[in-house]
Amino acid sequence: MIHVVAKSIVKKELQEEYKKIASELVDMTRKEKGCISYALYQDKDNPMILTFLEVWDTMESLKAHFKAPHFTALVPRLGKMRESSEVNVYTPAD
Repeated sequence: MIHVVAKSIVKKELQEEYKKIASELVDMTRKEKGCISYALYQDKDNPMILTFLEVWDTMESLKAHFKAPHFTALVPRLGKMRESSEVNVYTPAD
């Protein structure tokens, strides 16, 4: 299994718009082959920190996600609303 943590600090004035677009991304991504879970979380102490927590069955499924039409359309829009972001991809430690 592949786990992804995609953390963003969103511009304050764009937070609600970001969450709306992210919700579209979540809804469409959950239908993708290989997606085990995909959700957006908001930091309880700093609401400007929004993080996608994802679980994929294989790296191939994750790579296909990066090419999905909804990903290529929505993620660049989200990128313009961020002050910064960090994406980490994890595999089980043996």
